[in-house]
Amino acid sequence: MRIEVSTDNSIDGSEGLENVIRDMVQNELTHLEDHISRIEVHLSDPGGGTKGETEKHCMLEARLKGQQPTVVTHTALTAEQATKGAASKMKSSLGSILGKQADDHQRIRGHLED
Repeated sequence: MRIEVSTDNSIDGSEGLENVIRDMVQNELTHLEDHISRIEVHLSDPGGGTKGETEKHCMLEARLKGQQPTVVTHTALTAEQATKGAASKMKSSLGSILGKQADDHQRIRGHLED
């Protein structure tokens, strides 16, 4: 599973931050890595770093093998919190998608055996 991290101009996209973000996403989604070819993490500060605007925005885009991309977003006070929230949402979303696929596969298999 390849994890790419990008930031807008108002977030310091240091190597340290990128490593923390990659580790967080990897830890949250590790059990699904056989199904995921790539994850893109986009961090932004909608307020542009101005005073009073302290929220950070994280958009995660996961590419399941053979599927359209799945996108989730989360906003929080820090880039790390926004990433953790988005990764949790992605875990839930991908779990639902993969669960539905498994159910559909079981149903088709059941019809073929009838």
